[in-house]
Amino acid sequence: MEDERLELASGFAPASREDWRRLVDEVLEGAPFERLVGRTYDGLRIEPLYRRAKNVAPIQGRAPAAPWQIMQRIDHSDAVAANTQALTDIENGATGLALVFAGGSGSHDLGMEPTADAVAKVLQDIHLDLGISIELQVGPQSSMAANYVAEYVKAKGLDPAACDIRFGLDPLAACATWGHSPCAWEEIVPAVTSGVKGLAALGFNGPFVSADGRVVHDAGGSEVQELAFVLACGVAYLRAIEGAGIPLEAAQGMVYARLAADADQFLTMAKFRALRLLWARIETACRLTPKPLFIAADTAWRMLTQRDPYVNMLRATMATFAAGLAGANAITVLPHTLALGLPDPFARRVARNTQLLLLEESNLARVSDPAAGAGGIETLTAQLCEAAWTLFQDSEKAGGAFAALQQGLFQSKVAATRKAREANIAKRRDVLTGASEFPNLHESDTAVLKATPVTLAPYGEQKYKFDALPPIRLAEPFEALRDKSDAALKARGARPKVFLANLGTPADFTARATFAKSFFEAGGIEALDSESFADPAKLAAAFRASRAEFACLCSSDKVYAEQAEAAARALQSAGCRHMYFAGRPTDSEAALRAVGVTSFIFAGADALATLQDAYRRMEQA
Repeated sequence: MEDERLELASGFAPASREDWRRLVDEVLEGAPFERLVGRTYDGLRIEPLYRRAKNVAPIQGRAPAAPWQIMQRIDHSDAVAANTQALTDIENGATGLALVFAGGSGSHDLGMEPTADAVAKVLQDIHLDLGISIELQVGPQSSMAANYVAEYVKAKGLDPAACDIRFGLDPLAACATWGHSPCAWEEIVPAVTSGVKGLAALGFNGPFVSADGRVVHDAGGSEVQELAFVLACGVAYLRAIEGAGIPLEAAQGMVYARLAADADQFLTMAKFRALRLLWARIETACRLTPKPLFIAADTAWRMLTQRDPYVNMLRATMATFAAGLAGANAITVLPHTLALGLPDPFARRVARNTQLLLLEESNLARVSDPAAGAGGIETLTAQLCEAAWTLFQDSEKAGGAFAALQQGLFQSKVAATRKAREANIAKRRDVLTGASEFPNLHESDTAVLKATPVTLAPYGEQKYKFDALPPIRLAEPFEALRDKSDAALKARGARPKVFLANLGTPADFTARATFAKSFFEAGGIEALDSESFADPAKLAAAFRASRAEFACLCSSDKVYAEQAEAAARALQSAGCRHMYFAGRPTDSEAALRAVGVTSFIFAGADALATLQDAYRRMEQA
């Protein structure tokens, strides 16, 4: 029997891009096509439709069909407890451990004590020469942990070459985060290179230093800024290692990269792919034969929320999916409760199983670079490469990574991006489910472990100062308002309240009442729903009975035209000192303000500013 191909498109007339465009123009009804074009925070265009990219090859990353390393954070300050966590993780599917020491980049006020005793206790019964990958996350105050790990390997009689350890030395990340350094770059270089040479002399394969893009991402930066920072730091370390007498061919394998993976699937995939192309360009410029750069991924800190933290599981799943498909060599999933404190066993299990499910059940590692040829991702990858290379060249013209930090090159660009990002968060254009949208005021507390933080002495004199890149979480401004609400509930037994003054039938008011409820409760102001009111006197009585601080009119434009002014007068007479109107200001704005309406809430309005103003009014009352 001859094989038959099922031609899925054979039953349809041929279609061209021009045909699609004509249909789109009909729907737009004269509106410009540009309305359908998106923009990244770097200003890169995202078209609504892309053609398939032709004549492209997969970008070489992991070995074909090889899984990425399933890394698990070990950040408990109690070394014995940390060892128990590590053994549990390995027994249940983790293939690597990210040893997070206090003071390290990405420690987020947690981390282990950087002592030889703590290292020995944490690594007890872990067979480092049997395929378990180790990554150290250290800072200048905890960099000695790298030596303690090396000494532990030697004391156990293990072959350093058989141990897969990434030592993670990265003083540039610390300088960028802190905004200062006790030493000039020329003084930092010998300390880094002596550490690299010492570890290499012991027989470790490395890599030894990391170029950490998480610094920029955690501070609110863009994909282009993160990539350029990684390139700048990576080249700075390559130069330093070569300058210490190590051939570039050997130095090539001594540097690796860290990137943040967030819930924007396509941008995350394009970013990881772009880094491989960019680093290959640097290797070529150094007259090296390009080799796949080792890229470690952390799911993004800045996307975590304290409120409704279970949504963080979904964010982490998408981030892991994107990083895995884009060829990350190792992935660390930040547990969904990390923003609240030290994650408990359940949170750690979920973080671990997120990766196991994607690898073992979804088989994501089976195809190398599945995005190859996808027009949208290929275009984004190329755009990121071009823009990141330009910024990297700017940092080189400034004198390299450290000099660029001193001149504020990266910080000024990150600050502008962070400002734009925060504005979109405030206006809820960038949605944080559970925080800025769809909040749950009645959520139960989430369990985290208790641990005593490790206190480290300040590291040297702040001799060289420049703008810092401190980590942020995007949900923090809304969470601050929720904290105020919780404090009011604890102190007075009730949260701040807004009375939803519904007018007309449910078909008239439900949409805007639902919007208003989400709007106010995102700031911890409990929305009190109500029946429909046709009688202004009954509306006034219901408002007084609610004991709410505010009221919000909710209905359709048609009903507003008929009833809004009378309803507003009634609420004003009932003692409502601040009245909201669910909908955009219209020609009737002046008349509504004359009868007591003071604020208008609508999609695209600055929700954060409105909610902060509500709390100020309560404090002044």
